[in-house]
Amino acid sequence: MKIKIWGCRGSLATPGRQTLRYGGNTTCVEVRTQDGREIILDAGSGLYKLGKSLVAESAFAPVLMLFTHAHWDHLCGFPFFDLAYLPQCEITLCGGPAAQKSLQTYLGRQMEPPYFPVPFERLQARIDYGCECSRPCEGKIAAMNCGRFCRSIRLNHPNGGYGFKLQEQGKTFVFLPDNELGFHHENGPGFADFVEFCRDADLLFHDAQYTDAEYERTRGWGHSSYADAVRMACEAGVKRLGLFHHDPTRTDDDLDRQVECCREQLRNAGSGVDCFGCAEEMVIDL
Repeated sequence: MKIKIWGCRGSLATPGRQTLRYGGNTTCVEVRTQDGREIILDAGSGLYKLGKSLVAESAFAPVLMLFTHAHWDHLCGFPFFDLAYLPQCEITLCGGPAAQKSLQTYLGRQMEPPYFPVPFERLQARIDYGCECSRPCEGKIAAMNCGRFCRSIRLNHPNGGYGFKLQEQGKTFVFLPDNELGFHHENGPGFADFVEFCRDADLLFHDAQYTDAEYERTRGWGHSSYADAVRMACEAGVKRLGLFHHDPTRTDDDLDRQVECCREQLRNAGSGVDCFGCAEEMVIDL
């Protein structure tokens, strides 16, 4: 797998001089598999630049879009995704047990007047729902219906959602962008469930939005402190941890300090986890 980050900011896009190195676009991650599949995780504002890139290289292979949940910072790039307007393109949308009904509703509503000038029904691409098999995504941990190499777990997040585990040729990438480890939401898994889901992963992108002090007043909002994210990755024995869903108030220098704090926590725990801050245009080969 080749993984490229097009957006890793949380809650709100934050362009500007103080977010140049880590980027200000909201969640969007591209995965290209060894067998030629194009998978897009979430449709935040970073999807705009990804679409431009795919058009520039004439990359019109079928696209599978996996949505973790329907909060607006994970959907807002879809109306600006160039491939959705091209009749030669095929896009499959997936994101949970009711995706065939819910995704069109979520995506369509943000394109209704007066919010957007082009309605969803005017898109030219061939858009399908669900994926390649009939097995639904349900329960705490279940096979996602997008092929044999993908599994999912419910996120511990307000209004729910799903995180994903992609596996190819013995390598594992886990994506948990909006996930709260220190508070239990309805139908959300527990800390131990996430440890098991991430066990021995080669790469984990995990929500690390808050400092411990910030988390004292944001508990229950659906996001983790970076100390909790590090603790979970350490217990799961992941090889690399990418801190994700950066708070919109966080500058590049703030994030440098956050990464160093996490590395110190890992050193004190005697852990070999390689920790880094996710940044736009970062490419990781697994």
